[in-house]
Amino acid sequence: MQVNRKTKNMFLCRALEKILGDKETKKSYHVELKKSCEAALVDLKAEVKSQSLETQSSAALPLPKERQRTLDSEKYITPFELACQSKCSRIIITSLDCLQKLIAYGHLVGNDADPTLPDQRAIDHVVNTICSCFHGVQTDEGVQLQIIKALLTVVTSNTCEIHEGTVLQAVRTCYNIYLASKNLINQTTAKATLTQMLNVIFSRMENEAKHEEQLQNKLGMMKLEEPVIQVDHVNHEESDSPSVDRRSSNASSQETHSQTNTTDSHSHEGHDDSQGQDSETESEKQEKESVSGSEANDASSPAGRRGDEAVNTIVLSIIDDIIGHVCDDNEQAPQQPISNNNNTNSNPALLPKSEPRPIADDRVSIGSNDTSDYSDHSQPMKFSHILQKDAFLVFRSLCKLSMKPLPDGIPDPKSHELRSKILSLQLLLSILQNAGPVFRTNDMFISAIKQYLCVALSKNGVSSVPEVFELSLAIFLSLLSNFKVHLKMQIEVFFKEIFLNILETPASSFDHKWMVIQALTKICADAQSVVDIYLNYDCDLTAANIFERLVNDLSKIARGRSAMELGATPHQEKAMRTKGLECLVSILKCMVEWSNDLYVSPTVQTNLGQDKMPDSRNLHPHVDDGDSIKGSMTSYGSVNSINSQASANSANINDSPEQFETIKQQKEILEHGIDLFNKKPKRGVKFLQEHGILGNLPEDVAEFFHSNCDRLDKAVVGDFLGDNDIFNKEVMYAYVDQLNFAGTDFVSALRTFLEGFRLPGEAQKIDRLMEKFAGRYCETNPTIGLFASADTAYVLAYSIIMLTTDLHSPQVKNKMTKEQYIKMNRGINDSRDLPEEYLSAIYDEIAGNEIKMRTAFKTKSRDLYSEKQRKSLFILETEQMALTAKCLMEAVSHVDSNFTTATRHEHVRPMFKLAWTPFLAAFSVGLQDCDDSEIAALCLDGIRCAIRISCIFSTGLERDAYVQALSRFTLLTATAGITEMKAKNIDTIKTLITVAQTDGNYLGTSWYEILKCISQLELAQLIGTGVKTRYITGTVGHVHTNQHSHGHDLLDGEYRGHIDHKRFQTIQESMGETSSQSVVVAVDRVFTGSTRLDGEAVVDFVKWLSHISIEELQNPKLPRMFSLQKIVEISYYNMGRIRLQWSRIWEVLGDHFNKVGCIPNEDVAFFAVDSLRQLSMKFLEKGELPNFRFQKDFLRPFEHIMKKNNSPTIRDMVVRCVAQMVNSQAGNIKSGWKNIFSVFHLAASDHDESIVELAFQTTGKIITSIFEKHFSATIDSFQDAVKCLSEFACNSAFPDTSMEAIRLIRHCAKYVFEKPQVFREHCGDDINIPEEDRVWVRGWFPVLFELSCVINRCKLDVRTRGLTVMFEIMKTYGHTFQQHWWRDLFNIVFRIFDYMKLPEAASEKAEWMTTTCNHALYAIVDVFTQYYEQLHSVLLQELLTQLYWCVQQDNEQLARSGTNCLENLVISNGDKFESEQWNMMCECMLEIFRMTIPHALLTWRPTGLIEDDHVVTHNDSVGSDDDFRKRLDSSGTQTESLDSSPDHLPKLDKRSDQQIFSSLLNKCVVQLELIQTIDNIVFFPSTSKKDDEENMAAAKGVETPHEDGPEEGMYKHLNTQQLFLLLDCLLESHRFAKSFNSNNEQRTALWKAGFKGKSKPNLMKQETTSLACSFRILFKMFSDEDRAGSWTEVQDRLLSLCKEAMEYYVSIQSDGHRDAWMSLVILILTKTLRLNDTHFKVHASEYYLLICDVIGLDLKPELRTILRKFFKRTGDAFGITPPGQTGDTAP
Repeated sequence: MQVNRKTKNMFLCRALEKILGDKETKKSYHVELKKSCEAALVDLKAEVKSQSLETQSSAALPLPKERQRTLDSEKYITPFELACQSKCSRIIITSLDCLQKLIAYGHLVGNDADPTLPDQRAIDHVVNTICSCFHGVQTDEGVQLQIIKALLTVVTSNTCEIHEGTVLQAVRTCYNIYLASKNLINQTTAKATLTQMLNVIFSRMENEAKHEEQLQNKLGMMKLEEPVIQVDHVNHEESDSPSVDRRSSNASSQETHSQTNTTDSHSHEGHDDSQGQDSETESEKQEKESVSGSEANDASSPAGRRGDEAVNTIVLSIIDDIIGHVCDDNEQAPQQPISNNNNTNSNPALLPKSEPRPIADDRVSIGSNDTSDYSDHSQPMKFSHILQKDAFLVFRSLCKLSMKPLPDGIPDPKSHELRSKILSLQLLLSILQNAGPVFRTNDMFISAIKQYLCVALSKNGVSSVPEVFELSLAIFLSLLSNFKVHLKMQIEVFFKEIFLNILETPASSFDHKWMVIQALTKICADAQSVVDIYLNYDCDLTAANIFERLVNDLSKIARGRSAMELGATPHQEKAMRTKGLECLVSILKCMVEWSNDLYVSPTVQTNLGQDKMPDSRNLHPHVDDGDSIKGSMTSYGSVNSINSQASANSANINDSPEQFETIKQQKEILEHGIDLFNKKPKRGVKFLQEHGILGNLPEDVAEFFHSNCDRLDKAVVGDFLGDNDIFNKEVMYAYVDQLNFAGTDFVSALRTFLEGFRLPGEAQKIDRLMEKFAGRYCETNPTIGLFASADTAYVLAYSIIMLTTDLHSPQVKNKMTKEQYIKMNRGINDSRDLPEEYLSAIYDEIAGNEIKMRTAFKTKSRDLYSEKQRKSLFILETEQMALTAKCLMEAVSHVDSNFTTATRHEHVRPMFKLAWTPFLAAFSVGLQDCDDSEIAALCLDGIRCAIRISCIFSTGLERDAYVQALSRFTLLTATAGITEMKAKNIDTIKTLITVAQTDGNYLGTSWYEILKCISQLELAQLIGTGVKTRYITGTVGHVHTNQHSHGHDLLDGEYRGHIDHKRFQTIQESMGETSSQSVVVAVDRVFTGSTRLDGEAVVDFVKWLSHISIEELQNPKLPRMFSLQKIVEISYYNMGRIRLQWSRIWEVLGDHFNKVGCIPNEDVAFFAVDSLRQLSMKFLEKGELPNFRFQKDFLRPFEHIMKKNNSPTIRDMVVRCVAQMVNSQAGNIKSGWKNIFSVFHLAASDHDESIVELAFQTTGKIITSIFEKHFSATIDSFQDAVKCLSEFACNSAFPDTSMEAIRLIRHCAKYVFEKPQVFREHCGDDINIPEEDRVWVRGWFPVLFELSCVINRCKLDVRTRGLTVMFEIMKTYGHTFQQHWWRDLFNIVFRIFDYMKLPEAASEKAEWMTTTCNHALYAIVDVFTQYYEQLHSVLLQELLTQLYWCVQQDNEQLARSGTNCLENLVISNGDKFESEQWNMMCECMLEIFRMTIPHALLTWRPTGLIEDDHVVTHNDSVGSDDDFRKRLDSSGTQTESLDSSPDHLPKLDKRSDQQIFSSLLNKCVVQLELIQTIDNIVFFPSTSKKDDEENMAAAKGVETPHEDGPEEGMYKHLNTQQLFLLLDCLLESHRFAKSFNSNNEQRTALWKAGFKGKSKPNLMKQETTSLACSFRILFKMFSDEDRAGSWTEVQDRLLSLCKEAMEYYVSIQSDGHRDAWMSLVILILTKTLRLNDTHFKVHASEYYLLICDVIGLDLKPELRTILRKFFKRTGDAFGITPPGQTGDTAP
């Protein structure tokens, strides 16, 4: 203390003089006081004179500690101690005031030892002196107030220190003053002082830890050599802050509105508590209510409020005065403010633990052993600092105070017990709310919370006193906010056993439920807490499903069920429902907040088509999306929620969502298995074993019973354990063996044994259980020595069970006495008795405490008890809750469990999937049953949050369910008909629209419901505005006579017929609300906002809008085009999207326009086509880059509509739209040309002249002008253009158009010829086509192919024109064709002859073959001849094959043309043939000969069977010549004129025979043609005829000179073998004809069957011409010097053939036949005569005799003449005639 004159005058002198001046001091019993004061004054004055004055700038302020000098305790403090012991309040007040000022200004430090008590410091003695001034309720009020001021100064001073017992004494004194004082000001001051003291004590501890941490950081984390408590002496002035003290004091005096949770305790104060007042003033009652922390919103009187304000003003002035002194004392030293922020995340490192200073003994007691009671700990606690010990002792004392039980019955609000409990809870709440990092993390305090506070809360948490219960809730909230990481199991007990039970039981009062749900409102508003509760309890196999149970309970409350059970008033019911909904909405908002980082709002996607970006409204402050959730969905830091940030990072366990989901799934399996076990135990065990939850061993099952005893049905467990099944007995043995009864008395052991199950009813089962129990008890207690054997324990256990039943069963009237019980148990101990006192003790224990299991208290429904019974029942329930909770709390107080702090967003998904159904039920009931706007707003807010969550996590089922619910409550989609729309329905509509705006990116299939409502909303708006009010009278299921009587979804139902005018006005008015400006704008923003949807979402949006549009249009009663119009609008809006997204959008829209354009309603289809035109024009204006194909996709609907819609109006509209596009946007069209030509292609086949004409005109313009300008842009569609022209050409209804179309195709060929480079440079879709082939594939081939299609499809004149143009193109441009192109080309050309594609009708087929095929055949040969050099190596074989096919046909003209063309082909190109080509040609001739030989002429039988497989039967009837044709025409008549008797000829199928005969005639004709062809090929046409004429003239005697002119024909190009091959053909044909002509029987049969008419058929010409041609070839070869090498073979063949011919001629009997052969004989003889002599001799000698035989026949003059020449030559050659007598020489 600084000693100077001013100080003495101000403090000591004035105080001592005032005491001496008091009249009471002069009395005799104050003599010692007077002397002490006088002596002190004398000493002070002497000191003043002996000391020099020191000038100080401020005498009132204390000096630094090193310059301070302390007062002599014995000399100066003793007078004040004596003064405090006096009974005069004035003297006491003066003394206390002086002591308070000396301490406040630092003049009294008191660190020295007290002279009277060396174990104490002087300051401890001073505090004891101050506290001794309080004597209970009789203490003067002024003294009380002065004691409070002095103690507060001592505790908060920075110059003196008090610890441990002294601190507790100071706190206890203030505490007792609060309880004992009748003055409201003193009460409030004491309470505020206590709060301030606690703040200082705990803040000093926190600051000390923080300071130590700073020191450690500075010293490099090295251990300090000095104890921590010594460091405190040097730096203690830094441990407090005046500004904070003042703030804390003010806050303490105003803590009337604090809320937190849970506590229970007992008190240690003795005589002071018993001195409470019996009465309480009105102001005291008001003060009690103000400090109770209640939020029940009870209205107080204005007078009461004014009284509270007055009291608070006085208290504040007192506290300010005290704190003012302390603040002045603190101004000298710089200090760091004390932080009371409970959000601090720092974890101060504790310094090495050290012993307290010797002067501050840890064992100082204040009378209650609070400083030395360590019995709760296994070892003495060690504190890192004395300040920590102070805080611990104070906290423990308050916990014990809160545990003090209240008296039975309804407690008196004035009683000290109740007031003490409330004050202790309030102070504990203050400590917890301001807890710093040390308090929140230090193991000692955490352990204290577990062992003291939580146990206290387990009792106070079920208190019937509202203030106590509410404070307990507030403390629990604070624990949950700051300590949940350390209190996992305790929090579970609070929720499971107390709070949720109170919510669930119908016996609890409304006030209790109300306070619980208010507390839950704060819990549910903190996202961290909500997610942590789910993660640590619902996802823990051993914990209860707190989150699930909480949501279910809140859902029941929100639905009004809980309030109805209570019989609450309507106002209370509404309040309860509202709170329940608030909680549910808060939970959902927490989920939204937790997962908000995953949400992407459409409002920030300003750039179309970009990827998702984080939601950041700050980046777009101008965007107002109408999201009313933005206040409720994103602002969570309100005062109505707890703050769990302090513990957010205190757990470092990995919170893997996958891991916890796996655990949750296992837990669900476990719970399902337990439920199954409770119904069917064996099935339940099997189920759990199958899923790996339970092992297969009996020990595993037994352990499962032990660990899940609370969840298993104990009766079922008892039955299972008592069953006689082997496995069940093994489980029972293992179950009992897992119990340890060592050191336990028998009854307690039996109680423990029966806790886990209920004894079964069957005696045998009980017997087995008791037997095993007895054995186990004796096994674990072998040294007890009481029982002779286990049999004794077995019988005794049975007797105890019987005793329990007898004493406690209401059915037993005559109870067993103790003597009877002892008698019953005689001789059970191996024929001896158990001690009588032992049995007596058992009897007394059972009588006083029944053996029973802990079971859940089940209540009846509210109908079964009155209000009084309900209260009594609630008391019983709370007692049971408290007992259960206390036992559980004590059991887990020393158990550590891992608490996982959630950090991952993905946890919300399983949470929502678990709880979405209760949420939906609550919101649905709220919207359906209640019209209150507040409830409706909460329900809508909740549904919005639920939709947001389901959208974020893509849970389609849940999202659709909520959106459907929202849609249902709009009443727009109701099927029951229109009802009056209420405000909640309008709000629902707005909410639905808002959902569409804010969550559009995630809605998916839910767009259907939203857009359906918007569609119906448009109709409601029309009704509301009076535009379509007539529709309200619509009826369903009746014939509408009124033209305006249309029905609709919105209008169907109850309104059948007309409704009254008043009702009409009401409905129209309610509908008018839907037309408000806000609704209309919001709906428009849904569609305009589609530009901000991402790529996936906009496709879903368009898809379902199209679906709704189809529903609107297909409505048979009222088709509408609202959605169709919106589709057009959003198409315009989204046209700026990237092509990838727009393509997907148009994939949906295009399909929709396809459907709409084909709707039978022409107005709708017309609108669709026109809209499509506008969109197309808009899109075409943007142009298209090369190689893109989007125009094609965009214009495809025109093509589809044209194809599917048969309406002339719509088809004409489509053509006109396309024509307009061509005329206005031709330069921008790229890939769209394909669709345009496709549309015109479809129009080309129309029968409407205007459609065809317009389409053809536009097509012609494209071909003639646009192709000229933009040919490179249209090249992709060149093939389509040609195809389109082909279709025009094939429209038989307009022949002029057909001819013009063919001309345009010819024009297209010109483009190909003139611009081949364009085709080569453009690769198109198929990049595999070589560049040199592109002009063919994309140019020539389409042109020629389409011309072939025209040829195949059109009538004669058109196809003839097409054929002509096609071959003109070949001939004109064929020189540009490559060799392999020709192969493809001829494959097209040969299609003309495709038999399968020929017309079916016989007449058409005949015409086709006669005209088109014939024309094409000649043209083909012409082209082949023209381009032989290019074609011979690749096409000759195919050409011969085609000719072979033509010859095979049953068409005489075509067959003749085939042979003629073959002849022309060879004659024109034979000189270019090489050997290979000649071999090919000869083989072809041989095949044709063989194929066309009519073998059936020889095999045909009257039965109609034909053995020849080569015969082809057709309806064509063609003769070989005119005679054959005439005969064929009259064949039917001739057949009928023959004998048709069944005995003569069988009945034949005339039609079948005629087909056969026609085919045979054709073959005969072909044979003749082929013979002539060979002749013409070898000798050139007319050569043989000229030769025959010469021979005949010579035979007639007219000599004509024979001159061998130049070689004509192909003879010289054919080698010998090829000629022999042709000879083989001729001879085979000859021999067949000869055999047929010789078969008179067969010819007769054919003739009778009608073959060839009036005379028998014959093949005379074939027989003779084939042989004549053979002779010419052989004679030519025999006379050819170039073939001299083959003469021998030729001569052999020639001799043999001549001889054969002459023999046959001689054998001919028929004159006509012989006449036919006469020319052959003349030919043979003439050719023979021309041989040289050598050769002539050979021939003449070979068949001389045969010629002689010929003379004997009846010969014609010509033959006679030639014979004469032969004989003359023979004579000359063989020298028969004399020389000079020959009449003739060899020619």
